[in-house]
Amino acid sequence: MASQTLKGLQKVHITANKNYKKSGTKSYAYLLSKWGFEPTKAGPFYQKKVEADEHHHHFHKHGHKNADVKHVLAKREPSSSTPASSSTSGSAAADESGNVTADDVQNDSMYLCPVQIGTPAQTLMLDFDTGSADLWVWSTLLSKSITSASSGHVIYDSSKSSTYKVSSGSTWKISYGDSSSAGGSVGTDTVSIGGLAIKNQSVELAKTLSAQFKQGTGDGLLGLAWGSINTVTPKPVQTPVENMISEDEIPKTAELFTAKLGSWRDADEADKGESFYTFGYIDQDTVTASGQEIAYTPVDNSQGFWMFASGSTVVNGKTVTQSGNTAIADTGTTLALVSDEVCEAIYAAIPGAKYDDNQQGWLYPDTVTVDQLPVITVAVGDTQFMIQKEDLGFVTAGSGLIYGGIQSRGTMTFDILGDTFLKSIYAIFDQGNTRFGAVQRSAVTQNISDPPAE
Repeated sequence: MASQTLKGLQKVHITANKNYKKSGTKSYAYLLSKWGFEPTKAGPFYQKKVEADEHHHHFHKHGHKNADVKHVLAKREPSSSTPASSSTSGSAAADESGNVTADDVQNDSMYLCPVQIGTPAQTLMLDFDTGSADLWVWSTLLSKSITSASSGHVIYDSSKSSTYKVSSGSTWKISYGDSSSAGGSVGTDTVSIGGLAIKNQSVELAKTLSAQFKQGTGDGLLGLAWGSINTVTPKPVQTPVENMISEDEIPKTAELFTAKLGSWRDADEADKGESFYTFGYIDQDTVTASGQEIAYTPVDNSQGFWMFASGSTVVNGKTVTQSGNTAIADTGTTLALVSDEVCEAIYAAIPGAKYDDNQQGWLYPDTVTVDQLPVITVAVGDTQFMIQKEDLGFVTAGSGLIYGGIQSRGTMTFDILGDTFLKSIYAIFDQGNTRFGAVQRSAVTQNISDPPAE
């Protein structure tokens, strides 16, 4: 049933961040920083090796990087022509590089959701991120110089909550490869999400924020990945979803959350269809409207992510097979990052498309109509899901070009299926059964065993 009254459960409506300004290169730089991969295509940004004590561990425990090797995102000066593939060896390009600034990176969320914290409730607008596992907020622990200069934020004040308790000895810090970081102390409070009141939920209070975080619009982040990658020390804390399950706040048969992301062309336009998250139930009206059954596939959560098999991509009926390939569903990533082989197949099918070194991304002419764009489907387990054609273009890139919504994953060994992909499906993150489900929102699914279309 599509019950929104079951135990008081309700949709958490998604709001478009009115201050979000799309930038292809800045978004890609942010993902280089967030995920710590090295680019395989030329461009201004690259990963520079540094001494072990110069840089903190990346926010994510990727597993694909040697823990003893530290990298920091650097920006090559415009005069440098050193290929990206050679820049990570610390050669000539390192001498021609500069620090990555807040203006170089799009460190802001396209989507925000209301969350109530404390008693009485303080409502904050948070970024829901399935690629991380921390619940952190702007707080009164921040200096007045930061909070007074950052209008528009709701600052969580633990002193005004009768249910707040300090978690003595616990601290947190997240840091990215562009040297951006946030950190502070930890406490517990009542957190309400979608009609669920989670008691004694750990909340990470920001005491420090680097410039990249200060320029953001939201009031913090709510991580929806698996708790094993939570950054609280000396001991990681449970995520809100884990606490919902352990406290029996959601039915045993529905230990899950779902996401239906909007398809805004920009923040000034209306959402093309209602956008929301649900916790503890699946919105059956959305499933019924698709005319399909939910297709589930097992999740490998050993690295803390929503990772599943994704062994092929089909471009205009031609299959690019990648045996053993995996992908992560990440609501905190604006683009979709795939292998260079898949990128080349996709952009070869778009008239006039090319890779641009200066913008570090694949572009195509803005004269290309939607009908001229290829039909692209991506495997989620054994089922192919189509990416909406209107989402293949991320943003105008100047000179009559569009920055593509699908870009290179560089040296990463798995795909990151961010908003470019997720806007095409209704996603079910089934934590209780360790599986990921999807329903196509705009086209009919095709089993990967079916022969490709002619």
